[in-house]
Amino acid sequence: MGRPSTPLISKDATIKAALGIIDEDGIDSLSLPRLARELNVKAPSLYHHFSDKDEILAAVAQAIVAKTPLPRKPSQNDWAEWFTQLALNFRASVLRHRNAAPILLRFMPRDLLTEMYEQAAAYLSDCGVPVELHVQILDGLEKVSLGAAIAEAMRPPSRARVRFEHAEPERFPALAAAGAANQLNTKQIFEHTVRSYLLGVAHFGNIESEAGASDPASDADLARTA
Repeated sequence: MGRPSTPLISKDATIKAALGIIDEDGIDSLSLPRLARELNVKAPSLYHHFSDKDEILAAVAQAIVAKTPLPRKPSQNDWAEWFTQLALNFRASVLRHRNAAPILLRFMPRDLLTEMYEQAAAYLSDCGVPVELHVQILDGLEKVSLGAAIAEAMRPPSRARVRFEHAEPERFPALAAAGAANQLNTKQIFEHTVRSYLLGVAHFGNIESEAGASDPASDADLARTA
């Protein structure tokens, strides 16, 4: 199908409308006819900016990720804390659009993140992190953050402490006891998971870090805090 010579709608308006449909009714509810109706145009008008539905979904994924703010750099070059806050910001961006989260599995826009990754890699260099560990940190943290955020988005929102609700004490006593002893909610577990990953990289890479990566006592303190 040919594209109209003059656009009747903007690309940004199309993305916003598509995301609105997904937020309200889920990914399966997004179709080109419905999107066109939302924008009060005919379906062919969409082809001025997008060749098909997949391009629209990719643009929606980019719009979600683009809303992730870069945190301020700590005064003490605490790179692990900076990356932890960045991961928390990413999680918040994904959870604002829970219905759209699965799109990121297909269309994680790493090309959009190139500038952010460049800044992150430069900050790692400034903090003295060996360059051979940069990809491990950037790629690994992306996978940890993306997987955790999407998994959380698939569940109902909750600030309660994490439990294994279906673990009957009579049948699964160890798991039920673990759930009863846990004091952390989902966000806190995410934050601890990210810090544990970063401190693990620092430990095995022998990096001196303001986050206490070379101090075993700091790891023990981290495990005790919520």
